[in-house]
Amino acid sequence: FAELHAAVAGLPVASSRVLPGLVLRRDFAAYCPTGGDLRAVVVTEPLRPALSAPGVEFVVDSEGRYQASLRWIARRTEALMKHLQSNSIKLLLSSVKQEEVVIYYAKLYGVSVVECLSSEEVALICEITGVSAYAPFGDNMYREITEAAVATFCQPLLLGSKRCVHIGFTSVCAFQPHCLILCGPVDGVNKQHAAALQGAFIMLQQLYKRVDQ
Repeated sequence: FAELHAAVAGLPVASSRVLPGLVLRRDFAAYCPTGGDLRAVVVTEPLRPALSAPGVEFVVDSEGRYQASLRWIARRTEALMKHLQSNSIKLLLSSVKQEEVVIYYAKLYGVSVVECLSSEEVALICEITGVSAYAPFGDNMYREITEAAVATFCQPLLLGSKRCVHIGFTSVCAFQPHCLILCGPVDGVNKQHAAALQGAFIMLQQLYKRVDQ
C-alpha cells in the first residue's frame, strides 16, 4: 500500500483520484520525452565503471595518468549508454544515485533516468514486469539486454508542488497496478484517510480469503 498511494497536502479532498500505473515520488534525473511503448531496465549499482575491484587499492602517481583514468571512465560510460540505445532502452530505473557522467551520456543518447528507488519499489516493479535487475558489468557488457520491461508511458507528474514520475508497465501477472492520489488540506488528514483505506483493503483481503476457502 505504501508504494501504491501518494499524499498531497494543500488540495481539497475532492481532488483525490486513482491513476493507472505507478507514481514514483521523485523527479527525473534525466528526461528524454518519447512516444509509445518504451523498454526499461532496473539497475541496482552505479553505472560509472570503477577503476579497481572492491578491496583493491588503485594508485595514480601523476596528473597525466589521473586524466587518462577519467577519460577511460568517460569512454566506457558512453559505450554503455550507446549499448542501451542500440538495445532500444529508453528508461533507466536505478536504486542508487548515479554519477553526473552517467546522467550526461544518458541525456546524450536519449535515455531517461529515475534514481534512488527504494528496495520496495524495485521489488514491486520486478514483480509487475517479471524482469530482474540488469547487471551491465558482467562477463560481456555488449550482450543482448534481455532484462528489459515494457512501459506503456513514462511522463512527469506534478502533485501539488512536488514533481513526480508517472509510469505504466505492461504487467505479466493478473495484478494491474493503480496508484491512489490522496488529497487533503493538511498532512494529518491525509494520514487519517490513508490509514482508513489501508484498513479497508486489509478487511477486504481477509473477507475474500474466507470466501475462497
